Amino acid sequence: MGKQKKTRTYATMKRMLSLRDQRLKEKDKLKPKKKEKKDPSTLKEREVPQHPSCLFFQYNTQLSPSCHILVNTNFINFSIKAKLDLVQSMMDCLYAKYIPCITDCVMAKIEKLGQKYRVALRIAKDPRFERLPCTHKGTYADDCLAQRVTQHKCYIVATVDQDLKRRIRKPGVPIMYISNHRYNIERMPDDYGAPRI
Repeated sequence: MGKQKKTRTYATMKRMLSLRDQRLKEKDKLKPKKKEKKDPSTLKEREVPQHPSCLFFQYNTQLSPSCHILVNTNFINFSIKAKLDLVQSMMDCLYAKYIPCITDCVMAKIEKLGQKYRVALRIAKDPRFERLPCTHKGTYADDCLAQRVTQHKCYIVATVDQDLKRRIRKPGVPIMYISNHRYNIERMPDDYGAPRI
C-alpha cells in the first residue's frame, strides 16, 4: 500500500465559459468591438503643460525676500539633531527674512510620530511658522509638498528626503538642505539659469 501518486497542477483555475460561447444567450454575449477608422486629414491634438509665467526663461522672478519656505518633517528632525534654530539658521543661510511654512500634512505627520518627537511638534507649533491648509485627501506630506511646488513656484522647499528632492528638482524650485551643521541651498546646474540665493 504505497502512496497514491497525483499529478500536481500548477495555477489551476475554475473553468469558466467564454463570453463568446455559443451556449450563452444573446444579451449575455460580448459584442465585438468596432474599430473606428482614423481620418489622416484631422490634426492630432496633444496636451502640453503650460509654462509658468513666473519664470523668465529658467529664472524664477517670484523668489525675493519675504518668500515662503515649505518645511518638511525630516528637516525639522535633522535640525534638532544638528542643534540648529530653524528661523535663525534660515536667515543666516539666505541673508534675508523668509517665512517658514508648515502644511497640515506635515503637522499631522509630526503629531503621528508620538511622544519621541514632542520637541519637533513644539517647534512646528511656533507662532513664527505660517500654517498652510491642505484641501486634498490623505496626509501624505511628500505628495502635498510636490503638488504645491508645481502649482506655485513661489516656495523654497526645506527637506533632507532624497526622493522628494528628486521629485521637485525642477528649474525655479530651490531646495534647502542641511550639511556641515548649517543650512545650504542646492545649487542648480548652470544651464537652468536659476537664481543664486
